[in-house]
Amino acid sequence: MRLVGRISDWIDDKGYGFVVPHDGGMRAFVHVKAFQGGSRRPVEGDLVSYETAKDAKGRVNAVNVRFAGQRIQSRPLRDERRTPSRRVPRAVMGVLALVAIAAMAAMGRVPVVVPLVYALMSLASFLVYWWDKDAAGAKRWRTAEDTLHLLDLLGGWPGALIAQQQFRHKTVKASFQVGFWITVLLNVAGVAWLVRSGAVDALTRWLA
Repeated sequence: MRLVGRISDWIDDKGYGFVVPHDGGMRAFVHVKAFQGGSRRPVEGDLVSYETAKDAKGRVNAVNVRFAGQRIQSRPLRDERRTPSRRVPRAVMGVLALVAIAAMAAMGRVPVVVPLVYALMSLASFLVYWWDKDAAGAKRWRTAEDTLHLLDLLGGWPGALIAQQQFRHKTVKASFQVGFWITVLLNVAGVAWLVRSGAVDALTRWLA
């Protein structure tokens, strides 16, 4: 059953808001990805039609959202609906990065402490991304983007790549992605310099 309502409390830089039904009742959370493909970005007060579904926590979400008067988009064939080549396999990249770092340590190219730090920071980054995604849907306190970038800069970027794909979080906002890839480059360059200069070995010996 399709309902009709208006967009309310829309936060464009976050890509979500709510739909208030015309006939009364509970408002539904709506994400920009719930709109029909090819749609413009919504604005406050837009009239839309939608269906509802409940998420894992029992919250009402608006799905299959269309603007008033928008034609129903015909569904392409299954093999045309998604083109894998257009999608960055973030999770695969993250896993391969961790495996490559571990392999370098096994070959003696980098100290053992390096993959351990990457593993711990990746776990921390993955958990913080998960928390921020969950907080976005529940309208709770959000994690600052600077905090996410700091975790990635300190070596958590492989875990962030996995989390971005797993939770579909922070992949659309261009400004965040630019900052994210800058932290990746800075981290890789910084770790390479620390390893070549012998600073990591010196620190490892000092800690031991």
